[in-house]
Amino acid sequence: MSFAPSTAAADRAESFVSYSAAAAPIGFERAAFERAAARVTATRGEISVELELRHSGRRALTLRYETQGDASLPALFVAGGISAHKHLAPSREFGEQGWWECQVGAGRSLDPTRYHLVSFDWLGADGSLDIALDPADQADAIAALLDALSIGRLQAFVGYSYGAMVGLQFASRHPARVGEVISISGTHRAHPYAAAWRALQRRAVALGALQCDESQGLALARELAVLSYRTPEEFAERFGAAQVIDGRVRVAAEDYLDHCGNKYVARTSPTAFLRLSESIDLQQVDPSSIRAPVTVVAVTEDRLIPLSESYDLIERLRGETRLRVLRSIYGHDACLKEQAQIDTILREALADCTSVAA
Repeated sequence: MSFAPSTAAADRAESFVSYSAAAAPIGFERAAFERAAARVTATRGEISVELELRHSGRRALTLRYETQGDASLPALFVAGGISAHKHLAPSREFGEQGWWECQVGAGRSLDPTRYHLVSFDWLGADGSLDIALDPADQADAIAALLDALSIGRLQAFVGYSYGAMVGLQFASRHPARVGEVISISGTHRAHPYAAAWRALQRRAVALGALQCDESQGLALARELAVLSYRTPEEFAERFGAAQVIDGRVRVAAEDYLDHCGNKYVARTSPTAFLRLSESIDLQQVDPSSIRAPVTVVAVTEDRLIPLSESYDLIERLRGETRLRVLRSIYGHDACLKEQAQIDTILREALADCTSVAA
């Protein structure tokens, strides 16, 4: 295992890895990818469970999941941000686009011909749970799902953003059930600055509701969120100066932000957004309780997860750790945009985990 503890400033500096846009491409054109996807088998289902939720007591819940790849292969649980869902990538049975198909598919880092990929819809994602939801609740729900699927242990938990937070919770609460955690742009606690940003987003939804237009409030909340996901550098490259149109000053980025807001409203309920946004702010896990190896992936320009938080996480973890630091104008969204760099990190981490398991 090539994980290395990183506890001192010198160690931190040596653990930096910089990737450039010239990194090796993933290598699948769209047509080839679709042909490969047509050979991948997938299943969907739902199970009913009862769980003791941290802030909301015992509840009857429905867990909706999807798997890709043969169940006899090493199992990986894959989870994204609060807007992500159970469908990772196209397959023979479910051909629609997935939220992370840049990394999931035959020949890619998360290859369903090599791994049994498991994912689910977050508790509360359908808007039916108007209660406080903790990331620990999501971790316990995943454990219940694995029980139902007869998966005793994951080879790895691959999480991005909120999914990374839940992955750390899972490793803390169910240590015997995971061999490794890959935590991308997510840490052990919610930073107060990021939490304040999300609180303002939730107030936008509340103001919309007061005006009997909750969808407009949700759209505005999403637009504010997009500003936190991306960076000033990206906006400077993409957008020009403001213009006067029909006597009103219109900023160049407004059309893009409006598109993001309207697209989000079309697929997300206000209740789901509010409760999952709150859930991020409830993240609190003691890194010293995590014994599994952890790969921490941080982005220098990420304004929601400051680099100092990733340093604090790796210094407090008790298992073997690896830190990978990217530079990207996409900030928090680098995981979705820097495809080659993330591919390289995932392959390296999973290869280490596979060699130890063997």
